[in-house]
Amino acid sequence: MSAFGSQSMAAPLRRVLMRSAANAMRDADPAKAASQHAALAELVAASGAEIEWIEDKADGLSDSLFTHDPSLMTEHGALILSMGKPLRAREPSLHEETYRGLGIPILGRVEAPGQVEGGDCVWVDARTLAIGRGVRSNQEGIQQVSNLLTPLGISVYGFDLPLWQGEEACLHLMSVISPLADDLALVYSPLLPAPFYQMLKARGIRLVEGDAGEFAASNGLSLNVLPTSPHKVIAVAGFPKTKAAMEAAGCTVEIFEADALCIACEGGPTCLTRPILRR
Repeated sequence: MSAFGSQSMAAPLRRVLMRSAANAMRDADPAKAASQHAALAELVAASGAEIEWIEDKADGLSDSLFTHDPSLMTEHGALILSMGKPLRAREPSLHEETYRGLGIPILGRVEAPGQVEGGDCVWVDARTLAIGRGVRSNQEGIQQVSNLLTPLGISVYGFDLPLWQGEEACLHLMSVISPLADDLALVYSPLLPAPFYQMLKARGIRLVEGDAGEFAASNGLSLNVLPTSPHKVIAVAGFPKTKAAMEAAGCTVEIFEADALCIACEGGPTCLTRPILRR
């Protein structure tokens, strides 16, 4: 079996990149956050996925436990991205160093002034990548990703995101969609780019509406769920209506307490994981 490759958002998770929360917490109860992060890691490992841990140094990169954003995995190797948040500028090189240590090839890099964060990237299918154009990912970055992937037969589409709650709040494309299977996705449709919504419908992807009240109360974290295989997901505890909507659509939902980890630090189980291999 190949040791890397992921151009699906929900195929069985086999290998994933994570980083300990022990040295990364700034605005949280560190011990409680670390404990909740360990609980998430246990659920990920129990699903059958191998966790590759980025070396945990006290390097001051407080957002680096959100491993989803600094890189993107393809069947051809890793894309090293470029962060729109200045405080995260050093994280992509941390990912590149880790991939080199794991023997995973580097397909290419997004270079400044281009910016793309992983939270804006959604594989619609294995040949179609959607990228949200907003406060963290810009047209220059999207064009660079397209230049790297188009020769490999992958179409890249950019979709404009609303500003929503402002620059600091940061609405990623994955803030408003979480794939649950190749043909099923959890969405908050009022904030979906209309052309992206039309693309999903045209591809026959069934959309499950997340509860609007829970979305607002959680600043979108109710929608941040991690598929470990089609129709099996890990979600943050505390959003029963959204959980019920996924279950009604045929999903099994495992939850973990994450008030100190995800709610306090504004990133859910998807943000905390970078799939390396889905098969």
